[in-house]
Amino acid sequence: MSTALKVILSLVGTYALTAAAVPVLLPLLIRLKAGQSIREDGPAAHMAKSGTPTIGGLSFVFAIVIANLIISGVNSDTAAMLTGLLGYGAIGFADDYIKVVKKRNLGLTAIQKIVLQLAVAILISWYASGSGTTIFIPFVKTTFDLGWFYIPFMVFIFLAMSNSVNLTDGLDGLASSVTAVCAACFAVIGYAAGAGSMACFAASVCGGCLGFLLYNRHPAKLFMGDTGSMALGGALAAAAIVSGYELLLPIAGGIYVAEAVSVIIQVFVFKTQNGRRFFRMAPLHHHYELGGWEEVKVVRVFTLVTFALCLLALAGVLSVR
Repeated sequence: MSTALKVILSLVGTYALTAAAVPVLLPLLIRLKAGQSIREDGPAAHMAKSGTPTIGGLSFVFAIVIANLIISGVNSDTAAMLTGLLGYGAIGFADDYIKVVKKRNLGLTAIQKIVLQLAVAILISWYASGSGTTIFIPFVKTTFDLGWFYIPFMVFIFLAMSNSVNLTDGLDGLASSVTAVCAACFAVIGYAAGAGSMACFAASVCGGCLGFLLYNRHPAKLFMGDTGSMALGGALAAAAIVSGYELLLPIAGGIYVAEAVSVIIQVFVFKTQNGRRFFRMAPLHHHYELGGWEEVKVVRVFTLVTFALCLLALAGVLSVR
């Protein structure tokens, strides 16, 4: 089977599996009373979403794994990328389960989360270092050897990505839409670079997000929860690191960066300027929402911006080939 056909089947197969899995998963989540709790200090319009079933990320995590096992096959690179997906997905699931099903508001402690995230990140980063410690520099026909700093830098990427995607998951369909575009970009990059495993894996992530959007678009019938957002962040980070295109993540995933930076700026200003706020509300999507943008408009604009950034990331690769 050709690589191109495998990529297409990975996309379509994961889409179909996710779309079929949600109707099976949704009644189970309802029976478990796994409804989303909406924070009281968030936008008032979001209170109507309280009780919407969450932990829906299980649907596309399952579909991505099945698609890679059946369609693309498992080699060491695919196993590493699936470890990123499943490892971070498991951390998110544990947090969701404690908060939503067990009704313990705190979920995993901050220390527990960081230790588990570090463990998965170090494992995959150590594996990737076995193929060398050089990274690709976009737009420049060269690479740079990080040496001993390679693993710490990769670990930072894992933590940044998983938590940034988690912050982005605050509006109906936002994380799903942005990640679908980002994953499609990495699928194209992987195919163009001859990295078939990465192309198939990224295509399956894209397909999973698109299948989930059938139920997650506004008004959402189901949320992905930390299970889904953490899994997607881990999957994208693993795909970029295993393939050696780490520095394309902040370009293609510029929205993730903006969401995370907006929170950092908001907290810094609040703590140093006697309770003042830089944004109307953070993360960034809430700033625009409170500025009068409808939820659907925010999602559309952020997705279009991601599409433009992904074209820039593609140019950063194709221009030096």
